[in-house]
Amino acid sequence: MRAFLRQPAWARLLPDGFVLGLATLGPVGRIRAPGTWGTLAGLIWFTAVLMPMGPAFAFLLSTGLLYLAVVVCGEAEARLRKVDPQEVVLDEFACVPLVLMGSWDLLYGRDTWVVFVLAFALFRLFDIAKPFGIRSLQRFHGGFGVVVDDFAAALAALVVLQLITRLTPLLEWVRSWSA
Repeated sequence: MRAFLRQPAWARLLPDGFVLGLATLGPVGRIRAPGTWGTLAGLIWFTAVLMPMGPAFAFLLSTGLLYLAVVVCGEAEARLRKVDPQEVVLDEFACVPLVLMGSWDLLYGRDTWVVFVLAFALFRLFDIAKPFGIRSLQRFHGGFGVVVDDFAAALAALVVLQLITRLTPLLEWVRSWSA
């Protein structure tokens, strides 16, 4: 496990401007509430790039982006000499699309905007509050530690989003039946 968490040597060869620019998504990391803006950028990325690809390719590209986020966020953390710097938002950007991965059938309906708003709100809630042991994941060092809590927040948001969107029609049916 320790070898898995170690920063790859090739990452140290990347120029500072590339590492810091990617980790902060350029100016996004310098805006007030950078995690919120990084999340919004991740949802735009999902809509513009991942959604048109379909679930299989979107999952593969997201997996690659998660690996890149671990490497780049770890390198940015080392270069900035800060632990999980607030201006590093690549972790939110890479993780928030996971919230929507189980919702492909809901993304082309008339209430698509509701699904996106719920995904955004739930991810930010779990990323900020860090319930269910998510906070304890921050004990990991390097890029893995920067990304893993956001990954867990995305999984928690995915589960709650699925419960809300899948049970809501059932609740509507029960209300209509009892009326």
